[in-house]
Amino acid sequence: MDRFRALNEALQRKEKTVVELAAISTFLQNTYNGMENILKRVLKFKRISIPVSASWHKDLLDLSVNNQIISLELSKKLDEYRAFRHFFIHGYGVLLDKERLMPLADSLPDLWKDFEFEIATFMKSVNNEHSSSK
Repeated sequence: MDRFRALNEALQRKEKTVVELAAISTFLQNTYNGMENILKRVLKFKRISIPVSASWHKDLLDLSVNNQIISLELSKKLDEYRAFRHFFIHGYGVLLDKERLMPLADSLPDLWKDFEFEIATFMKSVNNEHSSSK
């Protein structure tokens, strides 16, 4: 998991600068956005539209669970990052709370591994369905 090496190095230091906290926050937000984009692509592939609403980020997770793309358990974990993303994007980044941020950062490598596994499992099932229908 080399992509998380810099994050892990920053996490190991007990004291974090404001710049490090901002960088960690940005990394969390960007990683969550990437996961959302993957879920949007999978739903688009399945020809499932995401409702246009103020709650579309939450709807995306719900649709992904309802269509068996990800598990409810993973969705609950992702929802914590969705909430953080909302907080960060909407201008509250200056109020970064190290006590709230660090558990999310510490859990990110495992969350990514779980996300990757569930997406791969879903894609294998799609491939198997496609192969068996021929």
